[in-house]
Amino acid sequence: MQQYTIIKETNIPRLPLEGEIDLTCRCNLRCRHCWLRIPANDPSGKKELSFDEIGRIIAEARAMGCRSWSISGGEPMLRPDFAGIFDMITSSSLPYSLNTNGTLITPSIARLLKRKGAKMVALYGATKEVHDQITRTPGSFEATMQGFTYLREAKTGFTVQLIPMRGNYHQYEAMIELARSLSPVYRMGAPWLYFSACGSAARNREISRQRLDPVSVIDLDPPNTMDDDEKITTALSPSGEDDRLFAACIDECRTFHIDPYGGMTFCPFVRDPALRYNLRKGSFSEAWDDFIPSITDKVRYDSEYRENCGSCNKSTDCRWCPAYAYLEHGRYSAKVSYLCRLTDKTRDYRKNWQLHHRRYFRIAGITIRVDSDIPFTEKTFDPKFKKFRAAGPGDEMIILRHHFSLKELNVSDLIENSGKEVYRRAPWAIYSKDRSWIYLGIAPQKCDKTIHCAAVFNEDHTRGRIYNNSEALFRQGNLHSLTMFPSDQILLARTLADRQACFFHAAGMIINGKGFLFVGHSGAGKTTAAKMLKKQGEVLCDDRIIVRHHTNGLRIHGTWSHGDLADVSAASAPLSAILFLEKSPANRLVPVTKQKETAQLLVQYVVKSLVTADWWEKILALIENIAGEVPAYRLQFDKSGRINDTIEKLL
Repeated sequence: MQQYTIIKETNIPRLPLEGEIDLTCRCNLRCRHCWLRIPANDPSGKKELSFDEIGRIIAEARAMGCRSWSISGGEPMLRPDFAGIFDMITSSSLPYSLNTNGTLITPSIARLLKRKGAKMVALYGATKEVHDQITRTPGSFEATMQGFTYLREAKTGFTVQLIPMRGNYHQYEAMIELARSLSPVYRMGAPWLYFSACGSAARNREISRQRLDPVSVIDLDPPNTMDDDEKITTALSPSGEDDRLFAACIDECRTFHIDPYGGMTFCPFVRDPALRYNLRKGSFSEAWDDFIPSITDKVRYDSEYRENCGSCNKSTDCRWCPAYAYLEHGRYSAKVSYLCRLTDKTRDYRKNWQLHHRRYFRIAGITIRVDSDIPFTEKTFDPKFKKFRAAGPGDEMIILRHHFSLKELNVSDLIENSGKEVYRRAPWAIYSKDRSWIYLGIAPQKCDKTIHCAAVFNEDHTRGRIYNNSEALFRQGNLHSLTMFPSDQILLARTLADRQACFFHAAGMIINGKGFLFVGHSGAGKTTAAKMLKKQGEVLCDDRIIVRHHTNGLRIHGTWSHGDLADVSAASAPLSAILFLEKSPANRLVPVTKQKETAQLLVQYVVKSLVTADWWEKILALIENIAGEVPAYRLQFDKSGRINDTIEKLL
């Protein structure tokens, strides 16, 4: 039996933060792919929650912490009281989202929807022939287009949601073009289709006919590659001896779903009546606090699961979950063959992606994984980086992802909500918000508001997405930094501080297995010293060196941030001596006997990036450590080359 480990952690209390509610399963369309719909005039409409019942549920959920709602159906606007329900939910919830097919939008509803939130209107084709063939409802395309018109006339922002399937996939590019003409924002709906909640064999056959082939699904919805090196598996897979299929999911869940008849559970895809709590007979708090946690003990895997999904070594790439299995076969432990085929193509995609879109580099014991939307070539980075290439992940990781469009980031919204500005000096404006750091590339001229690039990092700068406004520089190649910033020190100076390390303005050498730090600002002679001593040992770098405190002591590490001397190395050695460079008519070593003096000198040569109080505390502690453990000297030298003799004496 394969064992899975869930390493995702959260400090958020188990609160019902986000609610999903289907106001009805009835719909005025008969879409071929739909897994929920029932006819608009179905008698079950009389069994739907009343306006007052919905009001009570909303109030009880809000009292327990819910502030965000997703409203859907069926077609929610079929309900004559839709406007009142929408007003009731959205007046006390931020944010909210609404899913609709758009055919029932009127001018008054369009004005009502101006309330800020996500409005997603489905599009099933680029022409009425294809759209109406999918919906099996003549005139539905014109009705949807009219709905878009009403929204635009009311100046109500909305998202066009494209629903791809076999019946319209040949028009998918045309659907995108139509969506762009309707709204600045569009998105893709689910790229693969679920079987019917009612279990109808005839409906499931139609859904199966509309499913795209796995290759097309991958093209539309590429797998997330950001977590490849983190052993994250599906939250629904059992860990160790725990045979409860939903246990991990419920433990992590902060959302809930309510169907049109008052049935509440933790997931919209769970349609088993036995796993839904009847809110008409009890309270929201009882459903959340007692009933939903009890589900963890109700669904356990059996021999079917052990023999199939439970023993499969492809689970980390699979989209299977017990809820999908139940919809497909009426059994929670069943495998879904369609998802098996999709998994095989997912693995092929990941393998190819990692080969062409991912590189690893190692510096000072830290592995930097660089991912790019555009494939790498051998000429992407300057040849100096070959010395730092690594075969794969390491114990300490920084993960970067390059994107090549600022549209994806929504820069205007980012600027408006970027948090507290902590630094502004071209080329950067830097903000701190919600335990993350936002870097915006700005022009030197104050009147120029153009954002040239942007980056969003987590709190300790170990995860970052970098957004470039053009592909040109990347495709030109010979990049001198992994971040595509002017220098990678902007990133590394922050991450090093958390690891008892920092950059110094210094050259570094390994001579007889010992590390020597030649410290000085520009013009002090770092490159000259490195050239003179080149035959004595290995040059780590002539301009920037990392000093790091490891468990076995202080070590110097080479970097790729060189000066005039192109020699660089990823090697390291124990730090044996610090030499403060001073040009002089003669060559001699003058010991720095006082620890305080050494520390005061070192502070002057620390490479400073985004300086904060906590960063300085860590750096000063490191400098005191260095000054207390490593002998320091003033190295006075001329250009005669006899500095070698002076270093020999030190050895």
